[in-house]
Amino acid sequence: MGFFFRWLFAFVLLAATFNPTDWNYVSWARTNWESDPPLTIFTGLLLVVGYIIYLRATLRSIGFVGMMLVLAIVGSALWLAYDRGWLDPTDTTANVWIGIFALSIVLGTGLSWSLIRRRLSGQFDVDDVEE
Repeated sequence: MGFFFRWLFAFVLLAATFNPTDWNYVSWARTNWESDPPLTIFTGLLLVVGYIIYLRATLRSIGFVGMMLVLAIVGSALWLAYDRGWLDPTDTTANVWIGIFALSIVLGTGLSWSLIRRRLSGQFDVDDVEE
């Protein structure tokens, strides 16, 4: 269940920032900027904090190469789905949602990698201790 919730929060973070509907930060900020800039900036900073947490944890756990490998696996699965005709490459709305899903898999995997590695290998990760 831990991976699911980490992935779900990553998906919500990405979808809250931008998605093909009008219910996202980018659309809201464009219309709300002139009437309430402090709220727009505050909300944007909350999203930035979420991204920093996820990106820092992902880079520390699987690194840039690991992120690219997870993205390559998800990308090849999408390529297979397009090649088999399961997905329509001209449907831009679906493609944006698929992109959000793919990026959320990368972030969810990065945040959960220590737990996944421990279950697969039985080895624990130890954080660096500063003296």
